[in-house]
Amino acid sequence: MIDRSSIEQLKNVVDIVDVVGNYIELKKAGTNYKALCPFHDEDTPSFVVSPSKQIFHCFGCGAGGDAIKFVMEYEKLSYPEAVEKLASMYNFTLRYDKGQSDLAPLFKALELINEYYKKNLFTHQKALGYLKERGVSDASIEKFELGYAPDSKSQLDFLRSHLINPKDALTAGILAQEGDRVYARMIERITFPIYSPKGAIVGFGGRTITGHPAKYLNSPETKLFHKSKILYGYHIAKDAIFRQKQMIVCEGYLDVVMLHQAGFATAVATLGTALTAAHLPLIRRGEPQVILAYDGDKAGIAAAMKASKLLSSHDIEGGVVIFPAGQDPADMVKAGKIEELRALFAQPRPFAEFILETIVKSHDLTNPKEKQKALYEGIAYLRTLPELVAEEYKNFLAALLGILPSKIHLHHKSAPQTPAQLETKDTKELSVIKTILLHPELIDSVLDIISPEHFLYHKAEFSLALEGNTDHPALRAILLDEDIHPIPQEALTRELLSFLIKYYEKRIRQVAKSQLPFEEKSFLIRKYKENILKLRQGEIVVE
Repeated sequence: MIDRSSIEQLKNVVDIVDVVGNYIELKKAGTNYKALCPFHDEDTPSFVVSPSKQIFHCFGCGAGGDAIKFVMEYEKLSYPEAVEKLASMYNFTLRYDKGQSDLAPLFKALELINEYYKKNLFTHQKALGYLKERGVSDASIEKFELGYAPDSKSQLDFLRSHLINPKDALTAGILAQEGDRVYARMIERITFPIYSPKGAIVGFGGRTITGHPAKYLNSPETKLFHKSKILYGYHIAKDAIFRQKQMIVCEGYLDVVMLHQAGFATAVATLGTALTAAHLPLIRRGEPQVILAYDGDKAGIAAAMKASKLLSSHDIEGGVVIFPAGQDPADMVKAGKIEELRALFAQPRPFAEFILETIVKSHDLTNPKEKQKALYEGIAYLRTLPELVAEEYKNFLAALLGILPSKIHLHHKSAPQTPAQLETKDTKELSVIKTILLHPELIDSVLDIISPEHFLYHKAEFSLALEGNTDHPALRAILLDEDIHPIPQEALTRELLSFLIKYYEKRIRQVAKSQLPFEEKSFLIRKYKENILKLRQGEIVVE
């Protein structure tokens, strides 16, 4: 962690007028400076910078704070990142306290083993041959620091010879332990080092070349590595993402490597997991248009649907590019189809259009009941969008179904909530939230089963917890409430399935009391009951 006194010294060095003036045009107004607010649209300047108080404030939207806060908001950075950005602007040397030095041995172990893997690649012809066969150039191998992890004994000998404490290597995820046996996690695999957004190595991805059943393997969750918050290649792509206002999200490591090789410098990938709400803070930085570049197989379409629903419901701009069956971005780059790729990325299918078309195509519209199901699924999705956007796409859904737009009812009057309803506390929801606040390494396990949409009363708090916003008053209250108990790890899956059952039971009661048309009400109740049956049988429900 950055030493607190060091941050205070930095604040004494920086001048807020100078800092803000590097980003927007300021005009003198008496003893202060004014400008059009960069955080909301306005015609008359309401954004004020005070050199005497060293703060800024917008009288229009309420944004305000010191120089660090401005850099955080403008560049979409975390607090430490904004501090480091300011320090670099002023050539100021920050000091770090012991909390940071505790992690230093872990970073050192990861950096050393990465250098070892890199050197091994060029002495292992089978691994090098695989990369060459896939079309990976020497420049790309160097840029992405690709390597090769040999047998476990060789790695243990290397770590021992470089005086790396086995406990540090275990904590960093390089080694694993079963009883008294300690062994290397990455064995006979091509390695892809994974970096944090700030450019620190935190883990590895590994691709087998010996036919191991697990084709790809990631480092485990550690103090440094949280795969649901990291995008592979982001540390390399971030400057291009900010400059081009675009982010291409792929499914695999090689897709990213090959797209960069072909000049698509904004490509990143999720780390063997679905795109989740925990990725959103990183995705929002710089407010890029997000293009999902997924395979055209069944799994790729399902992943694109889930990601598109997440991004569009959070009002993130972008669209989907689905590749022909059996092809992926890496294959197209190798085949020299660069112009074809450029054309695809230039015209992605907007999220809402892709989702609605996929919903409709999954039903037989010649069957009235199937057509009705498609209508209700389409309506359910549209209700997750901002009101104006949903209204615009209502006509699109109607055209796909061949019905009149008047048949699509997006909004229904409901009785106003009482103060007691507005203050409802759901202990099950709060327990889940407290669990990930106390054990962030369990976030992936939680998100594999539930998502923010499954929270009826505390969706906002859950989203804040996923973003790691532990300074928020609502999250502090949860942490300090002794009546809320975290879920033990060994009981997590069972409790989450129970959570979902409770969620669907509540939804059934809500739908039964709603003013929805009878057919839609019956459809939803039947669907929720089917979900409850699956959950009681131990099956995870994916929608």
